[in-house]
Amino acid sequence: MRYELMNPGQIRTAIAERWPVVLPLGVLEYHSEHLPLGMDTLAVTETLALLEKEMNLVILPAFYYGACSFAVEPPEGKGSIHVDSNVLLAMARQIFLGLLRVGFRNIHAFVHHQSENFSSGMPTDLAFRFAAKQIIFEFLDKTRGEGWWGDNSMDSYYTAHDSLDANPFNWIQCHPLMDQEILGQFPFDHAGEGETSLMMALCPDQVDMKLFSDEKWYVRSAAKASKELGQKGVDMILKHLRKVLG
Repeated sequence: MRYELMNPGQIRTAIAERWPVVLPLGVLEYHSEHLPLGMDTLAVTETLALLEKEMNLVILPAFYYGACSFAVEPPEGKGSIHVDSNVLLAMARQIFLGLLRVGFRNIHAFVHHQSENFSSGMPTDLAFRFAAKQIIFEFLDKTRGEGWWGDNSMDSYYTAHDSLDANPFNWIQCHPLMDQEILGQFPFDHAGEGETSLMMALCPDQVDMKLFSDEKWYVRSAAKASKELGQKGVDMILKHLRKVLG
């Protein structure tokens, strides 16, 4: 369910039943002339819309204002909007604190932008990942008091480390839309074959190959893009999402 359309009774049901609460996290960035600016975020929102048909989810309004950088192209006339990661950290802290105060304990952010080396991180995902850890520590110190981790009630912290009850640091998690298994089977690029194919499968009306130009190296492989390849990517992403959220 979309968070903004839920009523309080539905919120309480989602809390009681531990529904995954998902934040689509992305940017507004130039993706050559043939793709929409929101491509990175749309890849998340549109696959979540498909997943919502088969499992209970709370889908938060998408956050489009990440740190895109101007490494690809300057913004003038191209559309990219860059928000500094220090600003993102403060914003992410407030979002995550708000969700914890509402009562959610199964929160996930998914990002596609610059996530090919997710283990080392990039400014957008690092800001949200750092905010998650900061806020969980602060929230627990306030609600349980100092010494909460050393209390005997935490004796299953190591033995049940993957659970939401034993390890509160699992209450908020950030993930790449494509994990390493997918990256081994699907082209990861910027406005090239992989991303163009994804948009052909997920948002076909937003892809205009009549505007395609092979002037820049990073986009040349888009000439090989197809809806069929995009659907293969969507299927792998959905499998990954089921594993993470199921």
